[in-house]
Amino acid sequence: MTEAGSPRAAPVRDVTRRRGWLGDGRTSAIIDLTAIRENVARIRRLTGTEVMAVVKADGYGHGLVAAARAAVSGGATWLGVAFIEEALALRAAGLDVPILCWLAVPGERIGDALAHDVDLSVSAPWALDEVRRVAGQRGTSARVHLEVDTGLSRGGVTASDWPTLLDAASRAVDAGCVQVVGIWSHLVHGDDPHHATTSAQIQRFDEALAVAERFGIHPQVRHLANSGGALHVPATRYDLVRAGIAVYGLAPAPQLCSAAELGLRPAMRLVAKVALAKDLPAGAGISYGHRYRTAEPTRVILVPLGYADGIPRNATNIGPVWIPGVGRRIISGTVCMDQFSVDVGAGADIAEGDEIVVFGPGDDGEPTADDWARALGTISYEIVTRIGPRVPRVYEGDGA
Repeated sequence: MTEAGSPRAAPVRDVTRRRGWLGDGRTSAIIDLTAIRENVARIRRLTGTEVMAVVKADGYGHGLVAAARAAVSGGATWLGVAFIEEALALRAAGLDVPILCWLAVPGERIGDALAHDVDLSVSAPWALDEVRRVAGQRGTSARVHLEVDTGLSRGGVTASDWPTLLDAASRAVDAGCVQVVGIWSHLVHGDDPHHATTSAQIQRFDEALAVAERFGIHPQVRHLANSGGALHVPATRYDLVRAGIAVYGLAPAPQLCSAAELGLRPAMRLVAKVALAKDLPAGAGISYGHRYRTAEPTRVILVPLGYADGIPRNATNIGPVWIPGVGRRIISGTVCMDQFSVDVGAGADIAEGDEIVVFGPGDDGEPTADDWARALGTISYEIVTRIGPRVPRVYEGDGA
């Protein structure tokens, strides 16, 4: 629901056979930067906290730098990435807000991160030792966020090892080579606010913060919430929320409420031109293995997208697409590396060069990334992040 209590009205759009999104192009992921900016602003209003926009994995497939700039213009005061090279690319692009990088292995470019004021997550003693050593060599003070494992059993220090890490961190602070900027953890069931594990994680996080206080560590920011926690579990918000999928307008818990009900707008529209249209008789087998056969005389189109571009092979016979003037249809036959086919029905008014929508905001009835996720038994995160580099990103809206 919007803040006014009613669903956001979909804009009126002209539904024609030829939309003109692509020009001379073959395929594009069209990214609405205004949507990203407004989604971040919406998250800030809903949570009342600072927002870290997570732009790892090439901005969830939307473009690292473009997504980051749009998010910052919408009020994000932090950016979050997985890897150091992502953080360095943001700095090279001129983004100067705090950036947290949380996944590194021994021997990575710690010095480069420190030279560019990148905050580093510390989730094990080796990481603190390496950061402290490099900071000492450079004569600087590293900004770190200590990660405690509150139940995800993935990253972070376990509760039994937490005091040991805090003791080492406290000594590093006293030595002047480390600043503990943050303490953080990650939710197991951010998409299920009523799960008992969420309450247990909040309690464990509070306990970890209390132990840190006893070691004289007072972080500037405490952060636990991902998109699901930020939007659905107020107790997880603390000082900062790490918003990922919600930044891009997709619902972190679509079983609870849709993106539209949250006041979010999907930012990506995946479009392609028809490469071939031909009429086939009843009983014609289509694509590898003939996993689809025409039930009657019909028209079939060929779309130049495949699993090398991020269309899952298991979308065979279940992946939805939208064809202006025709409506929704399902991929017909095996998804190939570079292409898939769609049975559009006998007499369908569609020809080579016409454009189709694989997924988008849903304004015209086209499937959304959430629709694709439901059809394939996965999550929208996977649908948008797997769109490959052969598909150009084209930007529209503010900042394009």
